[in-house]
Amino acid sequence: MKVKSPRSLAAVVMTAALCLQPSLARADMISAQQVAGRNQAAADRAKVQAFLDRADVKRRLQAFGVKSLFAQERVAALSDQEVHTLAQKIDSLPAGGRLGDNDLIVILLIAILVVLAI
Repeated sequence: MKVKSPRSLAAVVMTAALCLQPSLARADMISAQQVAGRNQAAADRAKVQAFLDRADVKRRLQAFGVKSLFAQERVAALSDQEVHTLAQKIDSLPAGGRLGDNDLIVILLIAILVVLAI
């Protein structure tokens, strides 16, 4: 095949390059579970970060010698499954914390006094 001009040669090269180029765009169907999983992972990360941003949690971390920034970096490095496990544990924590022995004694004393007063 004899090419007559550089323009023709350029047209042939461009056509061949376009025909041989692999397709970069791809459309696939995704399931609702995949979309929900991504949203759940983002929500779990937000929940754990919000937990770390609380003042009482920051105080406890500092009491253990852990800097807040280091804790946030470690959470960012966790996998989605690990973050989900942490978020579940945060949800299962009691709202008021654990009662100590002194708290139970005070509650029992008040209950006894109320019963005796009646």
